[in-house]
Amino acid sequence: MKSRWLLVLLIMGLIGTTVWLGLPQAPAAVRISEAGAGFKLPDLQGAMQTLPEGEVVLLNFWATWCPPCRKEIPSMVELHEKFAAQGLKVVAVSVDQNRDHLSSFVREQQMPFQVLHDADSLVSQGYGVFRYPESFLIDKQGKVRYHLLGAVDWMSEPLMKTIEGMLAEPATKAYGSVSGELENNS
Repeated sequence: MKSRWLLVLLIMGLIGTTVWLGLPQAPAAVRISEAGAGFKLPDLQGAMQTLPEGEVVLLNFWATWCPPCRKEIPSMVELHEKFAAQGLKVVAVSVDQNRDHLSSFVREQQMPFQVLHDADSLVSQGYGVFRYPESFLIDKQGKVRYHLLGAVDWMSEPLMKTIEGMLAEPATKAYGSVSGELENNS
Protein backbone atom coordinates (compact mmCIF):
# COMPACT_ATOMS: atom_id res chain seq x y z
CA MET A 1 0.00 0.00 0.00
CA LYS A 2 2.87 2.39 0.85
CA SER A 3 4.56 1.69 -2.47
CA ARG A 4 1.32 2.50 -4.29
CA TRP A 5 1.10 5.94 -2.59
CA LEU A 6 4.76 6.54 -3.30
CA LEU A 7 4.17 5.75 -6.98
CA VAL A 8 1.15 8.11 -7.10
CA LEU A 9 3.18 10.91 -5.48
CA LEU A 10 6.04 10.34 -7.89
CA ILE A 11 3.73 10.50 -10.91
CA MET A 12 2.02 13.65 -9.57
CA GLY A 13 5.43 15.25 -9.02
CA LEU A 14 6.51 14.46 -12.57
CA ILE A 15 3.26 15.86 -14.00
CA GLY A 16 3.60 19.02 -11.89
CA THR A 17 7.20 19.54 -12.96
CA THR A 18 6.30 19.04 -16.63
CA VAL A 19 3.47 21.59 -16.41
CA TRP A 20 5.65 24.08 -14.52
CA LEU A 21 8.46 23.84 -17.08
CA GLY A 22 5.98 24.38 -19.90
CA LEU A 23 4.65 27.69 -18.57
CA PRO A 24 5.79 30.84 -20.39
CA GLN A 25 8.66 32.61 -18.71
CA ALA A 26 8.77 36.34 -18.12
CA PRO A 27 11.22 37.98 -20.50
CA ALA A 28 14.73 38.83 -19.40
CA ALA A 29 15.67 42.49 -19.07
CA VAL A 30 15.60 44.17 -22.45
CA ARG A 31 17.85 46.95 -23.71
CA ILE A 32 16.89 48.92 -26.79
CA SER A 33 20.38 48.53 -28.20
CA GLU A 34 19.84 44.76 -28.25
CA ALA A 35 16.14 44.44 -29.03
CA GLY A 36 15.86 47.48 -31.27
CA ALA A 37 18.78 46.63 -33.53
CA GLY A 38 17.40 46.70 -37.05
CA PHE A 39 13.98 47.76 -35.76
CA LYS A 40 12.11 48.63 -38.95
CA LEU A 41 8.39 48.16 -39.32
CA PRO A 42 5.82 49.51 -41.77
CA ASP A 43 3.35 52.14 -40.68
CA LEU A 44 -0.25 51.95 -41.88
CA GLN A 45 0.69 53.49 -45.23
CA GLY A 46 3.46 50.91 -45.74
CA ALA A 47 6.39 53.31 -45.15
CA MET A 48 9.19 51.75 -43.10
CA GLN A 49 9.74 53.38 -39.71
CA THR A 50 12.26 53.06 -36.91
CA LEU A 51 12.04 53.85 -33.22
CA PRO A 52 12.58 57.58 -32.54
CA GLU A 53 16.01 58.40 -31.09
CA GLY A 54 16.73 61.01 -28.44
CA GLU A 55 13.07 61.08 -27.36
CA VAL A 56 11.04 59.64 -24.51
CA VAL A 57 9.09 56.80 -26.12
CA LEU A 58 6.12 54.78 -24.97
CA LEU A 59 6.47 51.58 -27.00
CA ASN A 60 3.25 49.57 -26.75
CA PHE A 61 2.70 46.08 -28.20
CA TRP A 62 -0.97 45.29 -28.77
CA ALA A 63 -3.62 43.76 -31.05
CA THR A 64 -7.16 44.68 -32.09
CA TRP A 65 -8.44 41.27 -30.91
CA CYS A 66 -7.10 41.84 -27.37
CA PRO A 67 -9.76 43.21 -24.92
CA PRO A 68 -7.22 44.65 -22.41
CA CYS A 69 -5.43 46.37 -25.32
CA ARG A 70 -8.68 47.99 -26.43
CA LYS A 71 -9.37 49.05 -22.85
CA GLU A 72 -6.14 51.07 -22.51
CA ILE A 73 -6.40 52.92 -25.86
CA PRO A 74 -8.45 55.90 -24.56
CA SER A 75 -5.96 56.68 -21.79
CA MET A 76 -3.06 56.26 -24.24
CA VAL A 77 -4.74 58.76 -26.60
CA GLU A 78 -5.19 61.15 -23.68
CA LEU A 79 -1.53 60.70 -22.66
CA HIS A 80 -0.40 61.45 -26.22
CA GLU A 81 -2.53 64.60 -26.33
CA LYS A 82 -1.14 65.79 -22.99
CA PHE A 83 2.57 65.17 -23.63
CA ALA A 84 3.17 65.14 -27.41
CA ALA A 85 4.09 68.84 -27.44
CA GLN A 86 6.65 68.17 -24.67
CA GLY A 87 8.33 65.44 -26.71
CA LEU A 88 6.67 62.15 -25.74
CA LYS A 89 6.45 59.76 -28.69
CA VAL A 90 3.82 57.04 -28.51
CA VAL A 91 4.56 54.11 -30.81
CA ALA A 92 1.89 51.40 -30.88
CA VAL A 93 3.10 48.17 -32.51
CA SER A 94 0.23 45.94 -33.59
CA VAL A 95 0.69 42.20 -34.13
CA ASP A 96 -2.54 41.92 -36.14
CA GLN A 97 -2.31 39.90 -39.34
CA ASN A 98 -4.52 42.08 -41.56
CA ARG A 99 -3.30 45.65 -42.14
CA ASP A 100 -6.61 46.80 -43.68
CA HIS A 101 -8.52 45.68 -40.58
CA LEU A 102 -5.89 47.36 -38.40
CA SER A 103 -6.18 50.62 -40.37
CA SER A 104 -9.97 50.64 -39.99
CA PHE A 105 -9.68 50.02 -36.26
CA VAL A 106 -7.14 52.84 -35.82
CA ARG A 107 -9.43 55.25 -37.71
CA GLU A 108 -12.46 54.20 -35.63
CA GLN A 109 -10.54 54.67 -32.37
CA GLN A 110 -9.02 57.96 -33.59
CA MET A 111 -5.52 56.95 -32.52
CA PRO A 112 -3.42 60.08 -33.25
CA PHE A 113 -0.01 58.52 -32.57
CA GLN A 114 2.26 56.34 -34.70
CA VAL A 115 0.96 52.81 -35.30
CA LEU A 116 3.33 50.22 -36.76
CA HIS A 117 2.50 46.77 -38.11
CA ASP A 118 4.44 43.72 -36.84
CA ALA A 119 2.43 41.03 -38.68
CA ASP A 120 5.04 38.30 -38.15
CA SER A 121 5.64 39.36 -34.49
CA LEU A 122 9.42 39.36 -34.94
CA VAL A 123 9.95 42.72 -33.25
CA SER A 124 7.63 41.85 -30.36
CA GLN A 125 9.51 38.57 -29.92
CA GLY A 126 12.78 40.53 -29.95
CA TYR A 127 11.48 42.53 -27.00
CA GLY A 128 10.48 39.36 -25.18
CA VAL A 129 6.77 40.17 -25.36
CA PHE A 130 4.78 37.18 -24.23
CA ARG A 131 1.30 38.65 -23.68
CA TYR A 132 -0.66 41.69 -24.78
CA PRO A 133 -0.67 44.54 -24.10
CA GLU A 134 2.91 44.97 -23.03
CA SER A 135 4.63 48.36 -22.88
CA PHE A 136 8.09 49.82 -22.50
CA LEU A 137 8.94 53.35 -21.38
CA ILE A 138 12.21 54.28 -23.05
CA ASP A 139 14.28 57.28 -21.99
CA LYS A 140 16.05 59.80 -24.24
CA GLN A 141 19.23 57.72 -24.10
CA GLY A 142 17.39 54.73 -25.59
CA LYS A 143 17.30 52.69 -22.38
CA VAL A 144 14.22 50.79 -21.28
CA ARG A 145 13.37 52.35 -17.93
CA TYR A 146 10.04 50.64 -17.28
CA HIS A 147 8.44 47.45 -18.56
CA LEU A 148 4.69 47.26 -17.96
CA LEU A 149 2.57 44.12 -18.38
CA GLY A 150 -1.16 44.27 -19.05
CA ALA A 151 -3.55 47.17 -19.57
CA VAL A 152 -2.39 50.41 -18.00
CA ASP A 153 -4.21 53.58 -16.98
CA TRP A 154 -1.74 55.95 -18.65
CA MET A 155 -3.31 58.95 -16.92
CA SER A 156 -2.66 57.62 -13.41
CA GLU A 157 -0.73 60.02 -11.18
CA PRO A 158 2.34 57.79 -10.66
CA LEU A 159 2.78 57.24 -14.41
CA MET A 160 2.22 60.90 -15.21
CA LYS A 161 4.92 61.91 -12.71
CA THR A 162 7.28 59.26 -14.11
CA ILE A 163 6.79 60.49 -17.68
CA GLU A 164 7.12 64.15 -16.66
CA GLY A 165 10.41 63.29 -14.95
CA MET A 166 11.71 61.43 -17.99
CA LEU A 167 10.75 64.34 -20.28
CA ALA A 168 12.65 66.77 -18.02
CA GLU A 169 15.89 64.78 -18.26
CA PRO A 170 18.62 65.99 -20.64
CA ALA A 171 18.92 64.33 -24.02
CA THR A 172 22.44 62.89 -23.97
CA LYS A 173 23.53 59.82 -25.85
CA ALA A 174 24.19 56.72 -23.79
CA TYR A 175 27.37 55.89 -25.66
CA GLY A 176 30.42 58.10 -25.29
CA SER A 177 28.71 60.52 -22.93
CA VAL A 178 30.60 62.13 -20.09
CA SER A 179 28.92 63.38 -16.96
CA GLY A 180 30.26 65.79 -14.39
CA GLU A 181 31.49 69.36 -14.39
CA LEU A 182 34.32 70.74 -16.49
CA GLU A 183 36.77 73.28 -15.11
CA ASN A 184 37.09 76.55 -16.93
CA ASN A 185 40.85 77.21 -17.14
CA SER A 186 40.62 80.58 -18.86
